[in-house]
Amino acid sequence: MRKVREVKVGGLTLDGKKIYIQSMLNVPSTDIEKSVAQAKSLEAAGCEIIRAAIPDMDAVALIPAIKKEVSIPLVADIHFDYRLALAAADAGVDKIRINPGNIGDKQRVKAVVDKCKEKKIPIRIGVNSGSLEKELLNKYSSPCAEALVESALRHAKILEELDFYDTVISIKSSNVKTMIESYRLLASQCDYPLHLGVTEAGTERMGVIKSAVGIGSLLLDGIGETIRVSLTDDPVLEVEAAKDILKAIGKRGGVKIVSCPTCGRTRIDLISLAKEVEQRTKNIDKDITVAVMGCVVNGPGEAREADIGLAGGNKEAVIFKGNTVIRKIPEQAAVDALLEEIDKL
Repeated sequence: MRKVREVKVGGLTLDGKKIYIQSMLNVPSTDIEKSVAQAKSLEAAGCEIIRAAIPDMDAVALIPAIKKEVSIPLVADIHFDYRLALAAADAGVDKIRINPGNIGDKQRVKAVVDKCKEKKIPIRIGVNSGSLEKELLNKYSSPCAEALVESALRHAKILEELDFYDTVISIKSSNVKTMIESYRLLASQCDYPLHLGVTEAGTERMGVIKSAVGIGSLLLDGIGETIRVSLTDDPVLEVEAAKDILKAIGKRGGVKIVSCPTCGRTRIDLISLAKEVEQRTKNIDKDITVAVMGCVVNGPGEAREADIGLAGGNKEAVIFKGNTVIRKIPEQAAVDALLEEIDKL
């Protein structure tokens, strides 16, 4: 297991023992009311860290407004102007995301570091393939893993020279292979907590696929303390996708659905049933596996490792535990019956 330097973000501790879900507000920073409403929606959906863009001084007002309404940590996303970082820290933000190399000379970086030391606020260094330094692009000819890691460690060294180590690092690329290679290389060269994500991943369908491959691969390697699924969509969908990724690799509890792809033996509307079961169990906290199978003959056998399951017949279904059928019901009552049995577990 990778040894991780402990960094506190609000009430959370990034130490490799738990992976935290992050998302970002996408409401214009000028609209405080809608920003607060979206932050509350994200927290309700299971988001554990929220990031907000702070493009100007007016946007700093978002910080106390959001902190008043949500209990999870808030990260200020800062580019170029170090004064925004100072103002965000004074406003009570829980973490600041900057690139130390793009906010000015060392005195400006020192001002931010001194403020973060005073307020006990960590800094996330954010490096991505679209903002790589020209000299590194010239050196490596492309935003490859080696270039991105060198950039990240160069930024981290700026903070280290100022005796600051409460640092989180992210290296993001829209290329999944590059993203995976970058984090693996970085993880071998530092012990800072890492924030994972495929940047500019796209709309929901491909964005979720790319994020599952990139984030999931690294988490299975034991790399990553926080994650964000970046989607060109409602950020609540980012949170739901992140929860599903963690659930799929066994890092979070909740109901896991096992369902067969159907075949010519299927005599029940299994696709609709499976979707309904997934929807109606998504907020159940029980750490169980639920099977939804299309064939009474093979269903219980193929899904014997499930805690409970539903298998279809000819316009009817059975509820089973292990290899034992416990109920037989009409198709239209199948999901309600399954939910009744789940309640008993």
